[in-house]
Amino acid sequence: MGNTAKISCRGLWKVFGPDPRGFLRQHGHTPGPGDYAATKHVGAVQDVSFDVLEGEILVIMGLSGSGKSTLIRCLTRLIEPTEGQLEFENRDLLQLSKREHIDLRRKKLGMVFQHFGLLPHRTTLENVAFPLEIQGVPQEERNACARKYLTLVGLDGKEDFYPRELSGGQKQRVGIARSLTTDPEIWFLDEPFSALDPLIRRELQDEFLKLQQSLRKTIIFITHDFSEALRLADRIAIMRDGRIVQLDTPEMIVARPADSYVAKFGADAPKEDVLSAGAIADPNLPDVLPAQHVRASQKLSEIIPQMLTDGESRVVLNRDNLPAGVLTKERLLSAVFRGN
Repeated sequence: MGNTAKISCRGLWKVFGPDPRGFLRQHGHTPGPGDYAATKHVGAVQDVSFDVLEGEILVIMGLSGSGKSTLIRCLTRLIEPTEGQLEFENRDLLQLSKREHIDLRRKKLGMVFQHFGLLPHRTTLENVAFPLEIQGVPQEERNACARKYLTLVGLDGKEDFYPRELSGGQKQRVGIARSLTTDPEIWFLDEPFSALDPLIRRELQDEFLKLQQSLRKTIIFITHDFSEALRLADRIAIMRDGRIVQLDTPEMIVARPADSYVAKFGADAPKEDVLSAGAIADPNLPDVLPAQHVRASQKLSEIIPQMLTDGESRVVLNRDNLPAGVLTKERLLSAVFRGN
């Protein structure tokens, strides 16, 4: 993951109602809940700003009605935002004409949704090749590309199957392969696995991570499942009432939630598998350091067995092999069993 912003979102709003822009101007872009109710407007996305870094998986999540799916539809302009800026390649996507944005979407943006959207009268190969057909790519070339991505998602031998002959997991793989044929620079996925059985879902999560290791796409992934977010995300943005409440690494979301709403998401998370020694260490170094050490990046699950056996504290070393804090047995148990 790089440090360069691939896409930047600034002050994005999506207000539904009789006069969204007038409503925002009237209330100085700071409307309260009562203002919405009084004028029959709904603030689905409210003043959202964030960057997506090149090559990262940014997971956006929240409860039903939090605005996460509306946000991704605004980012892809499947619905038009009310106000804001959305920069990609030094261009504000919201200033592009409809035709320009459709062209951009076909060539540089890939999208996968919960409902597969496969064409029932076309084979697997034809479904995957369809975006290239729209671009006018010759049949032999587009079929070769489609076969390449079908192999990548593990669907060799299914080229001539129709959607009705595929399982739910296989259909979702077709949707993923289809979204990759144009080699998108940004990949949008809106709850792509939520309709699948748990075992198939976990299998596709594993496949998704393998794909990302080889493709290194910039990804915006929507889910309502916190365990899925923990498995997939480089960073997580948690939404409530159309706003981003906290945007941070999975570890910091669990270790230092911004408020009680965020804390509820991580309440049942396997903290020992998420938290590292560096996240919970006491940064105040004593005059005499413990004899034993652990790395700041080590997960607590690696550290717990030995520390519970000997009860000894550890000095926590950073990337430069310098002391960054001290981890005591008490802090370890508090983080895992009672929250940090």
